[in-house]
Amino acid sequence: ELSSAQKVPILEIFPKQAEQRKPVGKPLILTCRPNVPDQALVTDLQWKDNMNNPILPKPTGRNQPPMYTETLPGDSLALMITSLTSEMTGKYYCTASYANTELLQTSVSIKTYVAITWTNAPENQFPILGTDYTITCEVKADPNPTIDWLRNGDPIRNDAKHVVQANGLLVRNVAETDDGIYTCRAAVIDTGELLERTIRVEVYITPVITHLSTTLEAVEGKPFAANCTATGKPVPEISWIRDSAQLNVAEADRFQVNPQTGLLTVSSVMQEDYGTYTCMAKNAAGLVEQKTKLNVLVRPAVYELYNVTGVSGREIAITCRARGRPAPAITFRRWGSEQPFVTGVQANDARISLEQHQNDEQGDSTGTLRIARSTRQDDGLYQCIASNKGDTAYKTGHIAVEFAPDFSHMKDLPPVFSWEQRKANLSCLAMGIPNATIEWRWNGGNIKDLFDTNLKIEGTGPRSDLIVHPVTRQYYSAYKCIATNIHGTAEQIMQLKEARVPDFVAAATPRQLTATTITFNINGPPTELGLPILAFSVQYKEALNPDWSTALNRSWSPDSPYIVEGLRPQTMYSFRFAARNQVGLGNWGVNQQQSTPRRSAPEEPKPLHNPEQNDKEEPVVVSPYSDHFELRWGVPADNGEPIDRYQIKYCPGVKIAGTWNELENQCNTVEVVETTSYQMTDLSGNSYYRIELKAHNAIGYSSPASIIMKTTRGVDVIQVADRQVLSSAAIVGIAVGGVLLLLFIVDLLCCITVHMGVMAAMCRKAKRSPSEIDDEAKLGSLYGWRFPLPYCSGQLVKEPPPSPLPLPPPVKLGGSPVTSPLDEKEPLRTPTGSIKQNSTIEFDGRFVHSRSGEIIGKNSAV
Repeated sequence: ELSSAQKVPILEIFPKQAEQRKPVGKPLILTCRPNVPDQALVTDLQWKDNMNNPILPKPTGRNQPPMYTETLPGDSLALMITSLTSEMTGKYYCTASYANTELLQTSVSIKTYVAITWTNAPENQFPILGTDYTITCEVKADPNPTIDWLRNGDPIRNDAKHVVQANGLLVRNVAETDDGIYTCRAAVIDTGELLERTIRVEVYITPVITHLSTTLEAVEGKPFAANCTATGKPVPEISWIRDSAQLNVAEADRFQVNPQTGLLTVSSVMQEDYGTYTCMAKNAAGLVEQKTKLNVLVRPAVYELYNVTGVSGREIAITCRARGRPAPAITFRRWGSEQPFVTGVQANDARISLEQHQNDEQGDSTGTLRIARSTRQDDGLYQCIASNKGDTAYKTGHIAVEFAPDFSHMKDLPPVFSWEQRKANLSCLAMGIPNATIEWRWNGGNIKDLFDTNLKIEGTGPRSDLIVHPVTRQYYSAYKCIATNIHGTAEQIMQLKEARVPDFVAAATPRQLTATTITFNINGPPTELGLPILAFSVQYKEALNPDWSTALNRSWSPDSPYIVEGLRPQTMYSFRFAARNQVGLGNWGVNQQQSTPRRSAPEEPKPLHNPEQNDKEEPVVVSPYSDHFELRWGVPADNGEPIDRYQIKYCPGVKIAGTWNELENQCNTVEVVETTSYQMTDLSGNSYYRIELKAHNAIGYSSPASIIMKTTRGVDVIQVADRQVLSSAAIVGIAVGGVLLLLFIVDLLCCITVHMGVMAAMCRKAKRSPSEIDDEAKLGSLYGWRFPLPYCSGQLVKEPPPSPLPLPPPVKLGGSPVTSPLDEKEPLRTPTGSIKQNSTIEFDGRFVHSRSGEIIGKNSAV
């Protein structure tokens, strides 16, 4: 109680500092708390401002005033300032009454200052290359601050490059190296306040257009693209403006612009796209533009080219007209030739010249090809070529060269032959434009006026066939074919001769003898052009047999080996020979005798390999494999005893100074039967082997056939695929395919032989009627004789005999002189019933085939 009575009542302000120094704009709270013995005796506690006016509490429901009071728990009164201003500087009082008898009062001074504030200091700034630029850093403070600058942590001093200014840092002649992080530092010495501002500086570069042609060319109707490339920092955005309409073409139809790359694309160029365009490149550093002109090229078009007709020996000119922009250049080339004609006289043919005329204003051109003293060879198709920068146009025209009838193509034809009163066809084909008409004369008279039933004319031109029935020898004569058109007349002599069987064979000499075969060399009799030897025949019998009726016959085609087989060893044979042509078999002649040698070892077998002449000493057969080789050979003559086996010996070896040295201890010998090939295995790579091959029969071994073989180097790259077993489905498919193939072959044979079946019906449907053929002949088509149309079995003459002309196929009449194996009716000329067995030899270029009977092979015309 004593201490309480002695306590002096006071007021305390918190914070307790007598002077409160605070920055402008900051909030502040000051708390006034009574320190008295009895809190209940304190009344009228309040705050007064720097003008000694009471500060009121915060009104209810109103906006917050800048300054007010607020009662706090513990009987304290707080002065609340939401934002200090410089006007609030001064002394503030807290007052109260104690026990209604004593006035309590205390004060506090508030001093304000302006804190460092960045008023204009962007954190990212972009100077432009080559300019003077101030890195802005404007700061506000009270008292005034001091400013300094740092770059990458290092202070910046005033120099020729940098100047520290009140509003920032001046950088003269900005370079790309001025990129970096700058620090603007502000300090107030009085308050001790320090504040830093980090500024990122990135140097921008004004756009520069690096590529844009002053003139662009586009082709009408085609896509087009042009590039306008520009550099700058940041990457500039590129746009294209059409000057005539001041239109950004990116907004127009058919145009597209890539703003990053500057690529302008037009889907289809039109003539109205012609004009001036501006390429604009823009970024934050600036704007640059450049103009270009777009020329629209019009592709050439040939609008006039007419076919022309001229006369041989005179000048012919063909003209081509075309338009385009620029005016196209016109030339010609012969159809089938890649080389066009050049302007002026041609170096390789002075008769031909090319004239060109161009009108650039109207975009029109004319080209004329002139041929002086034209010939038949100038007839044909010519291609007009019109070209400019936009494209090339082509059009084809025809030059027809008319000329008098000509028979030069028939001068080397053989005469026509007939015999036994068979009808003969004398075909006369005249070359000429326009088509020639043909008449026939015989013995000075017009055949048409003779009314001879043995002379029949089919056709009047350009092809005409005279069908002669030589019932008497007077018809074997010369006939004159006369062709006429508007340009002249030509004559051709056609000879009809009577054909006879060949003369005696000139000679037949044995070339090779074995115990069972004889090979002959045959020299045939003289022949006439157009009547060749079709086959040679031989009759042979044992010499002790005087009766030729028991002789055997054999026939050969002229291009096959003349081999008589099946002979008996140590036997004398008589031979006689004859030649056959279309008329028949000639007389037998060249009678001779020849004996066969005794039975002996077989002839030397012939390996079926093609050696390469790799060195001067001996040719070498190269194996495609490194470790194996397949030896193949042909069957030799057995000389009277059948061949029962073959012996193969192969030895490795080397050549030393041109001499072959075998490694005898490494030789291999094998014998094989019933085969003409042997697979040699386990060979060494890149090695030489000598291979000897012998044939053996009951008599002994033949002489050896020898070859040198070389294997390849390294491991074989050729691998034999594993044999796969066919599935049941594959077998069924193969069987069905075989049945269908058999049906097709049967139908084809029916079509050829009896004109029946599916293929025959299709052919008859495609065949043209005779009336159509007659109509074409009447028209006298310019190309009818050049490009004959294909017919299934159409015939110009219903049944003409064979013709020497190669152009139309000969058609067989009744009693045709051409005798096929199916038409042959009689055997070789020997007494009836006296021939034991006949045979025929065929040669296909590799093998000789023997057939018994009267069948003549495909290489025989007998």
